[in-house]
Amino acid sequence: MTDAQETAAETALRTTGGAPPDDVESAPIPLLEPREGIPPVVADDAALAEVIAAFASGTGPVAVDAERASGYRYGQRAYLVQLRREGAGSALIDPVGCPDLSGLGEVLAGVEWILHAATQDLPCLREIGMIPTRLFDTELAGRLAGFPRVGLGAMVESVLGYALEKGHSAVDWSTRPLPEPWLRYAALDVELLVDLRDALEKELDRQGKLDWAYQEFDAIASAPPAPPRKDPWRRTSGMHKVRRRRQMAVVRELWNARDAVAQRRDVSPGKVLSDAAIVEAALAVPANVQALTALPGFGHRMGRRQLEQWQAAVDRSKALPDAELPQPGQPLNGPPPPRSWADKDPAAAARLSAARAAVSALAEEVGMPQENLITPDTVRRVCWEPPLEPTMEAVSEALALHGARAWQIEQVAQLLTEALTATA
Repeated sequence: MTDAQETAAETALRTTGGAPPDDVESAPIPLLEPREGIPPVVADDAALAEVIAAFASGTGPVAVDAERASGYRYGQRAYLVQLRREGAGSALIDPVGCPDLSGLGEVLAGVEWILHAATQDLPCLREIGMIPTRLFDTELAGRLAGFPRVGLGAMVESVLGYALEKGHSAVDWSTRPLPEPWLRYAALDVELLVDLRDALEKELDRQGKLDWAYQEFDAIASAPPAPPRKDPWRRTSGMHKVRRRRQMAVVRELWNARDAVAQRRDVSPGKVLSDAAIVEAALAVPANVQALTALPGFGHRMGRRQLEQWQAAVDRSKALPDAELPQPGQPLNGPPPPRSWADKDPAAAARLSAARAAVSALAEEVGMPQENLITPDTVRRVCWEPPLEPTMEAVSEALALHGARAWQIEQVAQLLTEALTATA
């Protein structure tokens, strides 16, 4: 970071919530340009070997980003990986041409990886062999530091005084060849991540939150891959309209049929059949293809063969015996929805109300979102099934059991203990 950048960053960070002062905000903001131009896309083993060697000899942390084709392709695989490291410059790697990046991951083992919103990119990076052991998440750092806007563009603008190019975040990154404006956008995503990380580290240290941040980063880096979601069809948009078990079976059959087609064609499921169409079919339970065609989402543009495959899914659900129909709702893994607590357990509802008020007040005091201070799910679980003796030690143990980090326990254990005892 240049001296001018550092001065601008410190000025911005010292204002409320990390926003720049009025006189800085009104000044024209320069558009960020790649320092060495747009690097060529690495798409074969020979070029990848050169990148691996360059990044192995680089110094300091490595900035990492990945682009997916959400909304266009099936799954969440990476279609472009961007990196930058001191001494190595920037690199753009095509995971289609280079599907195994474990060699690059190995030379960066032990190096701190800088990502923005790390949990979004880590699953697709893991699939191609890139697994960090240490990381710094600039988006999460911004949340902990109290920034009101934590998108990468907003952070770079308010902290470092540069504007990032916009408009390509939701494009189809599976497109080949990738247009030059998209590659420019991708390269800029890692251009200043190291500078942003350094500025945020200083600010977190100034606020006394740096250790909190590193505990959060360590938790992300050490977290195992998320298990497959049970009954993913239940998350169909508009599912709340579907009440009867036979109708729920229609949703399940159509969702599974759509998923199979989407996976085979490698397209986003929503491009095969919309959630709204699935729900319409479930509510109507059409008797035949003609009735199905009359429903929204199954119009004349859809071929006869497609209509027959969707009607076959509906017919399968109609033929199921009652014993094989899905049960309403999902088995609860934890407390019921808070809106039902007043009827089910008024004492628990009182505990939750007191705990929420205390957490909200503390979050405002320390300057961060409540969900980063302690997750709402953790608060609900402790309030629904509190320790038999709600002592400070027992509450701390309960918080740890539910995955709270040491810094979170240190901050909230006392106030949750008071909330539990005050409503006993």
